[in-house]
Amino acid sequence: MSEYPTVAVTVDLVVLTVREDRLQVLTVRRGEEPYRGRWALPGGFLRPDEDLPAAAGRELEEETGVTSGQVHLEQLGSYGAPDRDPRMRTVTVAYIALAADLPVPVAGTDAADARWQPVADLVGRTAGGRGALAFDHHQVLRDGVERARAKLEYTPLAAAFCGREFTVGDLRRVYEVVWDRPLDPRNFHRKVTGTAGFLEATDRTTARDGGRPARLYRTGPATSLHPPLLRG
Repeated sequence: MSEYPTVAVTVDLVVLTVREDRLQVLTVRRGEEPYRGRWALPGGFLRPDEDLPAAAGRELEEETGVTSGQVHLEQLGSYGAPDRDPRMRTVTVAYIALAADLPVPVAGTDAADARWQPVADLVGRTAGGRGALAFDHHQVLRDGVERARAKLEYTPLAAAFCGREFTVGDLRRVYEVVWDRPLDPRNFHRKVTGTAGFLEATDRTTARDGGRPARLYRTGPATSLHPPLLRG
C-alpha cells in the first residue's frame, strides 16, 4: 500500500460569451451523483495519457464543438479543499475560455442538460444555497468572471467577444456587459482608438445599427494596453 493518499485530478471550464446582450456562462445539469440535477460548470477527470491543457481542450470541444484554437483559453487556478467532492479527495484545475458567437451547447453523455446562463443570475446566489452550482463551482465562476474583467483592463481581450470585424460601439458594449456598467461613448472611443496597437481600422463601414455609417475595425498586434482601460 502506498504511503501517499490517492488524489484525483479534474479540469473545470468557465466558458464565457456575450449572448442576448448579457455575459453568459456555459453550464451543465448533472445527470449523476453527486449533486444529481444541480447545475455545474463543465469538466471532467484528467485521463492518464493527457496533460492539463489537452484535457481542458478536450472538455471544451466535447461541450461546445469549439476547439481550443478558436477561443482564448487560459488556466485560471487550482481548487483543492478536502471536502469539495464528496466522492473522494479531488483537486481541480480550472480554465477560462472566452469567445464570441459560441453555439448552443449539447449535453454530454453524463449530463442531463446544457445551456448558457446569465452570469448575474448565478454569482448572486449564496454558495451551497438553493439553486447554487454544484461542488465549489460558485467560487470558480466568481474567480473566472473577475479574471475576465481584469483582463479587459490590461489586454485587448475584449475583442475575443466580438466578430472578426467590429465597430467601436460593438467593442464598448462588450466592456459594458462584462464590467456591468455604462461607459461614456466619446471617452471610450478616444481611449481605444488612441491606444497603440489595440485596433486596426479597415476601409469598410457599416450602417447596421442605423444612423451614420460606422468604421469597422479589427484587433491590432498589441498584447497589452498602454495605458490600461481601468474600470474606475
